[in-house]
Amino acid sequence: MPAPAEPPSARTLAVRQQIGRNIAAARLEANLTQEGLAERAGVSRDTIYRIETGVRAGRIDWYIAIAHALEADLAELVRSGRPLT
Repeated sequence: MPAPAEPPSARTLAVRQQIGRNIAAARLEANLTQEGLAERAGVSRDTIYRIETGVRAGRIDWYIAIAHALEADLAELVRSGRPLT
């Protein structure tokens, strides 16, 4: 049986939350609800909520679909605003 995964570091959580804020801001700018974005991106509203709040790390496919649904640049959505080094 594999060992349980370690919880994400505080730094990882902070970056997740920043990405979530970026996505939420782009969604609001596009005048979309979480449900509307989820429908356009082909994911659940719960997935959008979890990504926007940083509760869950999304799969790269989800981020690509969200960027496409928002007609946004993926790099801009995942920009954390600070170096990751």
